[in-house]
Amino acid sequence: MSIILNISPIVRILIVFVCILIAIRKDVSLGNAFILGATLIGVLFGLTPDAMFRSVIGSIVMPKTLSLAVVVTLILVLSSSMEQGGHMERLLNNFRGLVVNPRLNLAMFPALIGLLPMPGGAIFSAPMVKELGNRSCLRPDQLSFINYWYRHIWEYWWPLYPGILLSVTLADIDLWTIMMVMWPFTIAAIFFGSLSVKGADLKHAIKKEGARRSVGPFLKELTPILMVILIGLGVGILLSHIFPAFHIAKEAGLIIALVLTIACVWHQNGMDGHKIRKVVIDPHLLKMFYMVIAILVFKGMLEDSHAVAAISREFMDFSVPLVLITVALPFIVGGITGITIAFVGSTFPIIVPLVHSMGEGSFIPAYVMLALVSGIVGVFLSPLHLCLLLSNQYFGVAFGRAYKHIVLPCISLFTTGFVYFFFVRWMMSRFP
Repeated sequence: MSIILNISPIVRILIVFVCILIAIRKDVSLGNAFILGATLIGVLFGLTPDAMFRSVIGSIVMPKTLSLAVVVTLILVLSSSMEQGGHMERLLNNFRGLVVNPRLNLAMFPALIGLLPMPGGAIFSAPMVKELGNRSCLRPDQLSFINYWYRHIWEYWWPLYPGILLSVTLADIDLWTIMMVMWPFTIAAIFFGSLSVKGADLKHAIKKEGARRSVGPFLKELTPILMVILIGLGVGILLSHIFPAFHIAKEAGLIIALVLTIACVWHQNGMDGHKIRKVVIDPHLLKMFYMVIAILVFKGMLEDSHAVAAISREFMDFSVPLVLITVALPFIVGGITGITIAFVGSTFPIIVPLVHSMGEGSFIPAYVMLALVSGIVGVFLSPLHLCLLLSNQYFGVAFGRAYKHIVLPCISLFTTGFVYFFFVRWMMSRFP
Protein backbone atom coordinates (compact mmCIF):
# COMPACT_ATOMS: atom_id res chain seq x y z
CA MET A 1 0.00 0.00 0.00
CA SER A 2 2.84 2.42 0.79
CA ILE A 3 4.21 1.88 -2.73
CA ILE A 4 0.82 2.86 -4.21
CA LEU A 5 0.58 5.98 -2.05
CA ASN A 6 4.01 7.10 -3.28
CA ILE A 7 2.72 7.18 -6.87
CA SER A 8 1.74 10.63 -8.17
CA PRO A 9 -1.94 11.44 -7.42
CA ILE A 10 -2.38 12.47 -11.07
CA VAL A 11 -1.08 9.09 -12.23
CA ARG A 12 -3.41 7.32 -9.78
CA ILE A 13 -6.46 9.22 -11.02
CA LEU A 14 -5.42 8.56 -14.63
CA ILE A 15 -5.39 4.84 -13.82
CA VAL A 16 -8.95 5.21 -12.52
CA PHE A 17 -10.01 7.08 -15.70
CA VAL A 18 -8.43 4.51 -17.99
CA CYS A 19 -10.12 1.66 -16.15
CA ILE A 20 -13.52 3.39 -16.34
CA LEU A 21 -13.12 4.09 -20.06
CA ILE A 22 -11.95 0.54 -20.80
CA ALA A 23 -14.94 -0.82 -18.88
CA ILE A 24 -17.33 1.39 -20.88
CA ARG A 25 -15.71 0.33 -24.17
CA LYS A 26 -16.13 -3.32 -23.08
CA ASP A 27 -19.88 -2.67 -22.76
CA VAL A 28 -19.87 -2.60 -18.96
CA SER A 29 -22.84 -0.48 -17.87
CA LEU A 30 -22.09 3.11 -16.88
CA GLY A 31 -23.31 2.44 -13.36
CA ASN A 32 -20.96 -0.51 -12.88
CA ALA A 33 -18.09 1.42 -14.51
CA PHE A 34 -18.46 4.28 -12.02
CA ILE A 35 -18.74 1.89 -9.04
CA LEU A 36 -15.53 0.25 -10.28
CA GLY A 37 -13.94 3.71 -10.48
CA ALA A 38 -15.09 4.63 -6.97
CA THR A 39 -13.63 1.38 -5.60
CA LEU A 40 -10.30 2.01 -7.33
CA ILE A 41 -10.15 5.54 -5.93
CA GLY A 42 -10.66 4.19 -2.43
CA VAL A 43 -7.93 1.58 -2.89
CA LEU A 44 -5.42 3.82 -4.68
CA PHE A 45 -5.82 6.68 -2.18
CA GLY A 46 -5.52 4.51 0.91
CA LEU A 47 -9.06 4.29 2.30
CA THR A 48 -9.83 1.32 4.53
CA PRO A 49 -12.74 -0.97 3.54
CA ASP A 50 -14.75 0.46 6.44
CA ALA A 51 -14.13 4.05 5.28
CA MET A 52 -15.05 3.12 1.70
CA PHE A 53 -18.30 1.54 2.89
CA ARG A 54 -19.22 4.63 4.93
CA SER A 55 -18.46 6.85 1.93
CA VAL A 56 -20.73 4.79 -0.35
CA ILE A 57 -23.63 4.73 2.13
CA GLY A 58 -23.20 8.43 2.90
CA SER A 59 -23.39 9.31 -0.79
CA ILE A 60 -26.45 7.11 -1.43
CA VAL A 61 -28.58 8.46 1.43
CA MET A 62 -27.90 12.10 0.57
CA PRO A 63 -31.19 13.82 -0.42
CA LYS A 64 -29.46 15.36 -3.47
CA THR A 65 -28.48 11.91 -4.73
CA LEU A 66 -31.92 10.37 -4.38
CA SER A 67 -33.82 13.41 -5.69
CA LEU A 68 -31.62 13.71 -8.78
CA ALA A 69 -32.00 9.98 -9.52
CA VAL A 70 -35.79 10.30 -9.19
CA VAL A 71 -35.91 13.38 -11.47
CA VAL A 72 -33.86 11.72 -14.21
CA THR A 73 -35.97 8.55 -14.01
CA LEU A 74 -39.23 10.50 -14.20
CA ILE A 75 -37.98 12.44 -17.24
CA LEU A 76 -37.38 9.14 -19.02
CA VAL A 77 -40.84 7.89 -17.94
CA LEU A 78 -42.38 11.04 -19.45
CA SER A 79 -40.37 10.65 -22.65
CA SER A 80 -41.33 6.99 -23.01
CA SER A 81 -44.99 7.71 -22.17
CA MET A 82 -45.22 10.36 -24.89
CA GLU A 83 -43.66 7.94 -27.35
CA GLN A 84 -45.80 4.91 -26.40
CA GLY A 85 -49.00 6.94 -26.28
CA GLY A 86 -48.45 8.39 -29.77
CA HIS A 87 -47.99 11.87 -28.32
CA MET A 88 -44.69 12.56 -30.09
CA GLU A 89 -46.11 11.42 -33.42
CA ARG A 90 -49.08 13.77 -33.05
CA LEU A 91 -46.76 16.59 -32.00
CA LEU A 92 -44.72 16.21 -35.18
CA ASN A 93 -47.80 15.72 -37.41
CA ASN A 94 -49.40 18.89 -36.03
CA PHE A 95 -46.23 20.78 -36.72
CA ARG A 96 -46.51 20.00 -40.45
CA GLY A 97 -47.56 23.08 -42.38
CA LEU A 98 -46.98 25.53 -39.53
CA VAL A 99 -43.73 26.63 -41.15
CA VAL A 100 -43.62 26.94 -44.93
CA ASN A 101 -39.88 27.56 -45.06
CA PRO A 102 -38.30 24.14 -45.81
CA ARG A 103 -34.99 25.09 -44.21
CA LEU A 104 -36.74 25.69 -40.91
CA ASN A 105 -38.78 22.52 -41.28
CA LEU A 106 -35.66 20.44 -41.83
CA ALA A 107 -34.18 21.76 -38.60
CA MET A 108 -37.37 21.95 -36.54
CA PHE A 109 -38.41 18.30 -36.80
CA PRO A 110 -35.27 16.95 -35.10
CA ALA A 111 -35.23 19.98 -32.76
CA LEU A 112 -38.75 19.15 -31.52
CA ILE A 113 -37.67 15.59 -30.77
CA GLY A 114 -34.66 17.05 -28.97
CA LEU A 115 -36.89 18.73 -26.38
CA LEU A 116 -37.12 15.32 -24.72
CA PRO A 117 -33.93 13.37 -23.99
CA MET A 118 -34.78 10.08 -25.70
CA PRO A 119 -31.88 7.64 -26.15
CA GLY A 120 -31.25 7.50 -29.89
CA GLY A 121 -33.99 10.09 -30.44
CA ALA A 122 -32.63 11.07 -33.86
CA ILE A 123 -34.34 8.04 -35.39
CA PHE A 124 -37.79 9.52 -34.62
CA SER A 125 -37.28 12.64 -36.70
CA ALA A 126 -35.41 10.91 -39.53
CA PRO A 127 -38.55 10.00 -41.61
CA MET A 128 -39.76 13.62 -41.60
CA VAL A 129 -36.31 14.95 -42.51
CA LYS A 130 -36.05 12.40 -45.30
CA GLU A 131 -39.49 13.33 -46.66
CA LEU A 132 -38.55 17.01 -46.88
CA GLY A 133 -35.07 16.18 -48.12
CA ASN A 134 -36.47 14.18 -51.03
CA ARG A 135 -38.08 17.38 -52.35
CA SER A 136 -34.73 19.15 -52.44
CA CYS A 137 -31.29 18.64 -53.84
CA LEU A 138 -29.83 17.74 -50.45
CA ARG A 139 -27.71 14.60 -50.37
CA PRO A 140 -28.25 11.80 -47.82
CA ASP A 141 -25.08 12.75 -45.95
CA GLN A 142 -26.39 16.32 -45.54
CA LEU A 143 -29.76 15.05 -44.33
CA SER A 144 -28.09 12.72 -41.84
CA PHE A 145 -26.06 15.62 -40.49
CA ILE A 146 -29.13 17.88 -40.19
CA ASN A 147 -31.09 15.17 -38.41
CA TYR A 148 -28.21 14.51 -36.02
CA TRP A 149 -27.06 18.07 -35.36
CA TYR A 150 -30.42 19.75 -34.74
CA ARG A 151 -31.54 16.90 -32.49
CA HIS A 152 -29.01 18.24 -29.94
CA ILE A 153 -29.33 22.02 -30.14
CA TRP A 154 -30.98 22.18 -26.69
CA GLU A 155 -28.47 19.96 -24.87
CA TYR A 156 -26.37 22.92 -23.71
CA TRP A 157 -28.97 24.28 -21.29
CA TRP A 158 -32.39 22.58 -21.53
CA PRO A 159 -33.28 21.54 -17.94
CA LEU A 160 -34.76 18.18 -18.93
CA TYR A 161 -31.36 16.85 -20.00
CA PRO A 162 -29.77 14.68 -17.28
CA GLY A 163 -26.33 16.10 -18.10
CA ILE A 164 -27.46 19.62 -17.21
CA LEU A 165 -29.20 18.49 -14.02
CA LEU A 166 -26.11 16.52 -12.98
CA SER A 167 -23.86 19.50 -13.79
CA VAL A 168 -25.69 21.90 -11.51
CA THR A 169 -25.77 19.27 -8.76
CA LEU A 170 -22.05 18.52 -8.94
CA ALA A 171 -21.10 22.19 -9.29
CA ASP A 172 -23.62 23.26 -6.63
CA ILE A 173 -24.89 26.19 -8.68
CA ASP A 174 -28.38 27.41 -9.52
CA LEU A 175 -30.10 25.88 -12.54
CA TRP A 176 -31.24 29.32 -13.72
CA THR A 177 -27.62 30.51 -13.67
CA ILE A 178 -26.34 27.79 -15.97
CA MET A 179 -29.37 28.18 -18.24
CA MET A 180 -28.69 31.91 -18.60
CA VAL A 181 -25.01 31.32 -19.32
CA MET A 182 -25.52 28.44 -21.76
CA TRP A 183 -28.56 29.37 -23.88
CA PRO A 184 -26.56 31.35 -26.51
CA PHE A 185 -25.00 28.07 -27.62
CA THR A 186 -28.35 26.96 -29.03
CA ILE A 187 -28.29 30.03 -31.29
CA ALA A 188 -24.66 29.35 -32.20
CA ALA A 189 -25.42 25.70 -32.98
CA ILE A 190 -28.34 26.67 -35.23
CA PHE A 191 -26.14 29.11 -37.14
CA PHE A 192 -23.15 26.80 -37.55
CA GLY A 193 -25.42 23.91 -38.56
CA SER A 194 -27.18 26.03 -41.18
CA LEU A 195 -23.94 26.29 -43.13
CA SER A 196 -24.32 22.64 -44.14
CA VAL A 197 -27.35 23.39 -46.36
CA LYS A 198 -26.21 26.79 -47.53
CA GLY A 199 -26.88 27.22 -51.22
CA ALA A 200 -29.23 24.24 -51.55
CA ASP A 201 -32.11 24.63 -53.98
CA LEU A 202 -35.27 24.18 -51.93
CA LYS A 203 -37.78 25.98 -54.14
CA HIS A 204 -39.73 22.81 -54.91
CA ALA A 205 -40.11 22.09 -51.23
CA ILE A 206 -41.56 25.56 -50.70
CA LYS A 207 -44.24 24.98 -53.34
CA LYS A 208 -45.34 21.66 -51.89
CA GLU A 209 -45.70 22.70 -48.27
CA GLY A 210 -49.15 24.14 -48.87
CA ALA A 211 -51.13 26.52 -46.68
CA ARG A 212 -50.35 27.20 -43.08
CA ARG A 213 -52.17 25.16 -40.44
CA SER A 214 -53.57 26.29 -37.10
CA VAL A 215 -51.03 26.49 -34.29
CA GLY A 216 -53.60 25.40 -31.67
CA PRO A 217 -53.32 21.61 -32.06
CA PHE A 218 -49.52 21.84 -32.04
CA LEU A 219 -49.46 23.85 -28.80
CA LYS A 220 -51.91 21.39 -27.24
CA GLU A 221 -49.53 18.50 -27.93
CA LEU A 222 -46.61 20.60 -26.65
CA THR A 223 -48.37 21.17 -23.32
CA PRO A 224 -46.64 18.34 -21.36
CA ILE A 225 -43.18 19.74 -22.07
CA LEU A 226 -44.28 23.28 -21.17
CA MET A 227 -45.91 21.99 -17.97
CA VAL A 228 -42.67 20.42 -16.77
CA ILE A 229 -40.63 23.54 -17.40
CA LEU A 230 -43.07 26.18 -16.14
CA ILE A 231 -44.53 24.28 -13.18
CA GLY A 232 -41.26 22.57 -12.28
CA LEU A 233 -39.12 25.68 -12.18
CA GLY A 234 -41.91 27.82 -10.73
CA VAL A 235 -42.71 25.43 -7.87
CA GLY A 236 -39.00 24.92 -7.23
CA ILE A 237 -38.38 28.65 -6.85
CA LEU A 238 -41.49 29.02 -4.67
CA LEU A 239 -40.44 26.18 -2.34
CA SER A 240 -36.91 27.54 -2.05
CA HIS A 241 -38.29 30.92 -0.91
CA ILE A 242 -40.87 29.48 1.50
CA PHE A 243 -38.51 26.84 2.92
CA PRO A 244 -34.97 28.23 2.52
CA ALA A 245 -33.51 25.33 4.55
CA PHE A 246 -35.08 22.81 2.14
CA HIS A 247 -31.93 22.00 0.14
CA ILE A 248 -33.69 20.03 -2.61
CA ALA A 249 -36.48 22.55 -3.23
CA LYS A 250 -35.63 22.88 -6.94
CA GLU A 251 -35.56 19.10 -7.42
CA ALA A 252 -38.83 18.75 -5.47
CA GLY A 253 -40.47 21.24 -7.83
CA LEU A 254 -39.39 19.20 -10.85
CA ILE A 255 -40.56 15.95 -9.24
CA ILE A 256 -44.02 17.41 -8.57
CA ALA A 257 -44.27 18.78 -12.11
CA LEU A 258 -43.10 15.53 -13.69
CA VAL A 259 -45.54 13.37 -11.71
CA LEU A 260 -48.46 15.67 -12.65
CA THR A 261 -47.39 15.79 -16.30
CA ILE A 262 -46.95 12.02 -16.57
CA ALA A 263 -50.44 11.50 -15.11
CA CYS A 264 -51.86 13.99 -17.66
CA VAL A 265 -50.09 12.24 -20.55
CA TRP A 266 -51.42 8.85 -19.45
CA HIS A 267 -54.96 10.25 -19.18
CA GLN A 268 -54.83 12.30 -22.39
CA ASN A 269 -53.57 9.37 -24.42
CA GLY A 270 -55.92 6.83 -22.85
CA MET A 271 -53.03 4.58 -21.86
CA ASP A 272 -54.25 1.36 -20.26
CA GLY A 273 -52.55 -0.65 -17.52
CA HIS A 274 -50.58 -2.73 -20.02
CA LYS A 275 -49.00 0.31 -21.69
CA ILE A 276 -48.29 2.00 -18.36
CA ARG A 277 -46.61 -1.13 -17.02
CA LYS A 278 -44.54 -1.35 -20.20
CA VAL A 279 -43.31 2.21 -19.57
CA VAL A 280 -42.72 1.90 -15.83
CA ILE A 281 -41.28 -1.64 -15.74
CA ASP A 282 -38.49 -0.79 -18.16
CA PRO A 283 -35.01 -2.10 -17.28
CA HIS A 284 -33.54 1.07 -18.77
CA LEU A 285 -35.18 3.15 -16.01
CA LEU A 286 -33.57 1.08 -13.27
CA LYS A 287 -30.21 1.32 -15.04
CA MET A 288 -30.50 5.10 -15.24
CA PHE A 289 -31.47 5.36 -11.56
CA TYR A 290 -28.52 3.18 -10.63
CA MET A 291 -26.17 5.15 -12.90
CA VAL A 292 -26.99 8.50 -11.27
CA ILE A 293 -26.42 7.03 -7.81
CA ALA A 294 -23.15 5.44 -8.99
CA ILE A 295 -21.90 8.78 -10.34
CA LEU A 296 -22.57 10.51 -7.02
CA VAL A 297 -20.94 7.62 -5.15
CA PHE A 298 -17.90 8.22 -7.39
CA LYS A 299 -17.99 11.92 -6.49
CA GLY A 300 -18.30 11.12 -2.79
CA MET A 301 -15.33 8.75 -2.90
CA LEU A 302 -13.22 11.44 -4.58
CA GLU A 303 -14.05 13.82 -1.74
CA ASP A 304 -13.69 11.36 1.15
CA SER A 305 -10.35 10.03 -0.11
CA HIS A 306 -9.00 13.61 -0.42
CA ALA A 307 -7.95 12.67 -3.94
CA VAL A 308 -8.96 16.02 -5.44
CA ALA A 309 -6.95 17.96 -2.86
CA ALA A 310 -3.87 15.90 -3.69
CA ILE A 311 -4.42 16.33 -7.43
CA SER A 312 -4.96 20.08 -6.98
CA ARG A 313 -1.65 20.47 -5.19
CA GLU A 314 0.17 18.56 -7.90
CA PHE A 315 -1.43 20.53 -10.73
CA MET A 316 -0.41 23.75 -8.98
CA ASP A 317 3.13 22.44 -8.47
CA PHE A 318 3.35 21.66 -12.20
CA SER A 319 1.67 25.00 -13.10
CA VAL A 320 -0.86 23.26 -15.36
CA PRO A 321 -3.34 25.93 -16.58
CA LEU A 322 -6.80 25.42 -15.10
CA VAL A 323 -8.40 26.29 -18.44
CA LEU A 324 -6.47 23.47 -20.14
CA ILE A 325 -7.70 20.95 -17.56
CA THR A 326 -11.27 22.22 -17.91
CA VAL A 327 -11.15 21.78 -21.67
CA ALA A 328 -9.14 18.57 -22.02
CA LEU A 329 -10.76 16.22 -19.49
CA PRO A 330 -14.42 16.58 -20.63
CA PHE A 331 -13.44 16.59 -24.32
CA ILE A 332 -11.43 13.35 -24.05
CA VAL A 333 -14.03 11.49 -21.99
CA GLY A 334 -16.89 12.79 -24.16
CA GLY A 335 -15.09 11.70 -27.32
CA ILE A 336 -14.33 8.22 -25.98
CA THR A 337 -17.76 7.49 -24.50
CA GLY A 338 -20.12 9.46 -26.74
CA ILE A 339 -22.34 10.08 -23.69
CA THR A 340 -22.85 13.46 -22.02
CA ILE A 341 -23.66 12.18 -18.56
CA ALA A 342 -20.46 10.07 -18.62
CA PHE A 343 -18.12 13.03 -19.07
CA VAL A 344 -20.07 15.17 -16.60
CA GLY A 345 -20.10 12.44 -13.96
CA SER A 346 -16.44 11.54 -14.26
CA THR A 347 -14.78 14.94 -14.77
CA PHE A 348 -16.89 17.50 -12.87
CA PRO A 349 -16.07 15.98 -9.43
CA ILE A 350 -12.42 16.76 -10.29
CA ILE A 351 -12.79 20.06 -12.15
CA VAL A 352 -15.16 21.82 -9.74
CA PRO A 353 -12.99 21.36 -6.60
CA LEU A 354 -9.93 22.30 -8.67
CA VAL A 355 -11.58 25.58 -9.65
CA HIS A 356 -12.28 26.37 -6.00
CA SER A 357 -8.82 25.30 -4.78
CA MET A 358 -7.12 27.55 -7.34
CA GLY A 359 -9.02 30.61 -6.15
CA GLU A 360 -11.43 30.74 -9.10
CA GLY A 361 -14.55 29.68 -7.21
CA SER A 362 -16.36 32.96 -7.88
CA PHE A 363 -16.16 32.18 -11.62
CA ILE A 364 -17.52 28.62 -11.38
CA PRO A 365 -20.38 29.21 -13.91
CA ALA A 366 -17.81 30.21 -16.55
CA TYR A 367 -15.76 27.06 -15.93
CA VAL A 368 -18.88 24.85 -15.94
CA MET A 369 -19.84 26.41 -19.26
CA LEU A 370 -16.41 25.74 -20.77
CA ALA A 371 -16.37 22.15 -19.48
CA LEU A 372 -19.87 21.49 -20.85
CA VAL A 373 -19.11 22.90 -24.29
CA SER A 374 -15.80 21.02 -24.51
CA GLY A 375 -17.40 17.76 -23.43
CA ILE A 376 -20.43 18.13 -25.69
CA VAL A 377 -18.17 18.82 -28.69
CA GLY A 378 -16.30 15.63 -27.79
CA VAL A 379 -19.62 13.75 -27.64
CA PHE A 380 -20.70 15.17 -31.03
CA LEU A 381 -17.44 14.01 -32.60
CA SER A 382 -17.53 10.58 -30.97
CA PRO A 383 -17.96 7.62 -33.33
CA LEU A 384 -19.86 5.91 -30.50
CA HIS A 385 -22.65 8.50 -30.30
CA LEU A 386 -25.86 6.49 -30.71
CA CYS A 387 -27.77 9.25 -32.53
CA LEU A 388 -25.01 9.59 -35.12
CA LEU A 389 -24.90 5.84 -35.71
CA LEU A 390 -28.70 5.57 -36.05
CA SER A 391 -28.98 8.63 -38.30
CA ASN A 392 -26.26 7.38 -40.64
CA GLN A 393 -27.85 3.95 -40.73
CA TYR A 394 -31.30 5.34 -41.59
CA PHE A 395 -30.03 7.51 -44.44
CA GLY A 396 -27.62 4.85 -45.68
CA VAL A 397 -24.59 7.08 -45.25
CA ALA A 398 -21.01 6.01 -44.57
CA PHE A 399 -19.60 7.41 -41.33
CA GLY A 400 -16.93 9.51 -43.06
CA ARG A 401 -19.36 11.27 -45.41
CA ALA A 402 -21.56 12.49 -42.56
CA TYR A 403 -18.59 13.16 -40.31
CA LYS A 404 -17.11 15.78 -42.62
CA HIS A 405 -20.19 17.97 -42.02
CA ILE A 406 -19.77 17.72 -38.24
CA VAL A 407 -16.14 18.77 -37.89
CA LEU A 408 -16.39 22.44 -38.90
CA PRO A 409 -19.49 23.25 -36.78
CA CYS A 410 -17.82 21.53 -33.82
CA ILE A 411 -14.61 23.54 -34.25
CA SER A 412 -16.68 26.72 -34.56
CA LEU A 413 -18.71 25.81 -31.48
CA PHE A 414 -15.60 25.06 -29.43
CA THR A 415 -13.92 28.31 -30.53
CA THR A 416 -17.05 30.24 -29.61
CA GLY A 417 -17.10 28.58 -26.20
CA PHE A 418 -13.45 29.37 -25.57
CA VAL A 419 -13.88 33.06 -26.43
CA TYR A 420 -17.19 33.24 -24.57
CA PHE A 421 -15.50 31.81 -21.45
CA PHE A 422 -13.22 34.85 -21.14
CA PHE A 423 -16.16 37.17 -21.79
CA VAL A 424 -18.31 35.52 -19.06
CA ARG A 425 -15.38 35.52 -16.65
CA TRP A 426 -14.74 39.23 -17.35
CA MET A 427 -18.43 40.05 -16.86
CA MET A 428 -18.51 38.19 -13.55
CA SER A 429 -15.43 40.08 -12.36
CA ARG A 430 -17.03 43.41 -13.29
CA PHE A 431 -20.50 42.60 -11.94
CA PRO A 432 -20.05 40.05 -9.12
